[in-house]
Amino acid sequence: MYSRSKRQAFTLVELLVVIAIIGVLVGLLLPAVQAAREAARRMSCSNNFKQLGLGIHNYHSAYNQLPTHKSGTSGFASGGGGKLISPDRWPTPSVTKNNEQQSFLVGIIPFVEGQALWEQISNPNAPNTNGTPGTWPAMGPTPENATYGPYSTEVPAFRCPSDPGVGLPAFGRTNYAACLGDSPNRGTDGACNEKLERTSSRALATRTTQRGAFVPHQKTAFRDILDGLANTIIAGEITTDLGDNDTRTNPKTGMDLGSQSPNQVSIGADATRPQFWDVGSVTTLTAAGSSGQARGYRWADGNPVFSVMNTILPPNSATGLSQIPSTSTNVMDQDASIVAVNATGYLPPSSRHQGGCHVLMGDGAVKFVTDSIEAGNQTKAPVKVSSSFVGHESHYGLWGSLGTRANKEVIDESF
Repeated sequence: MYSRSKRQAFTLVELLVVIAIIGVLVGLLLPAVQAAREAARRMSCSNNFKQLGLGIHNYHSAYNQLPTHKSGTSGFASGGGGKLISPDRWPTPSVTKNNEQQSFLVGIIPFVEGQALWEQISNPNAPNTNGTPGTWPAMGPTPENATYGPYSTEVPAFRCPSDPGVGLPAFGRTNYAACLGDSPNRGTDGACNEKLERTSSRALATRTTQRGAFVPHQKTAFRDILDGLANTIIAGEITTDLGDNDTRTNPKTGMDLGSQSPNQVSIGADATRPQFWDVGSVTTLTAAGSSGQARGYRWADGNPVFSVMNTILPPNSATGLSQIPSTSTNVMDQDASIVAVNATGYLPPSSRHQGGCHVLMGDGAVKFVTDSIEAGNQTKAPVKVSSSFVGHESHYGLWGSLGTRANKEVIDESF
């Protein structure tokens, strides 16, 4: 007769060994899975930026200019002798006009598969945010109005998949910002005063300091980029605020751009966590204003904190906004009565990607710039209209020269 052997069960030791092996394998595979997911998100972000660049080129083909940053409708009315007057200042909220405060992103919406949204913006009576019928003017109110439906619309083409920011207190976030060059001065008003009147002194100051592809309230075109489209950054990636006092997304306020150099922006950061502010030693924008005022919170708003970057501090550095001006007009920086959220300042690009961020070149190429890019002398204050530095090469090395459009600087390094 055949004898049937009795089957033995797993011992506890064998079971524990198997569990340990599985745990080791999972521990080895999870970082690879996470890295693969981030690589996919980074590629998707690059593709979004390429679509944005294509939209800018198509806009230029249609209108022979770049989309104007800070443009739109104003409240000018005819005064005595045919002079144009404005009944209020541009920082004043309005429901009848947008006071030329819309960002460059508004103009390219129909060129990035956003025709339906553009129809709502360009025509009157767009819907409210809650979906009810609205009584809005064509091109909408000033961009801080959260009731205006189109401004609260999340545009997928303007978002980086690696950025987890979503929803209130922001409305309509953006991860892509216009490059204004290597100086923050006149970065809010351009050649305008607080009543959107163009003056010679401000035009001179703007021409001197605003050396990037985009200039507030001013038309620019590819023909203005004399350094070459492939050598000039026209837009950069920014990360949106998560309410955690991140130095990149919640700018500190009150900086004196005339005396405080870029390397002083980070003063006030937490000693143990340098990427976050020490709340007790610095005043930030969200503390000075409201929770809805932070980096990238409004894609339609042309004010610097929301949709502007400059090539002064290297990517992922701390951000800082200028002090609120006194009652006297300062043509060097910005005009009187401008509140903190509208101020210009040191606003480097940033991202949730590891080690750097994407930038969009004038020829439509998207490049990844590392945090360690050569950024020149960070102890030098940026160019001002009264500075002997006018017309010279950028203080901020390769990084600064990439942000200028017509400074005749030779780009002889890879980045």
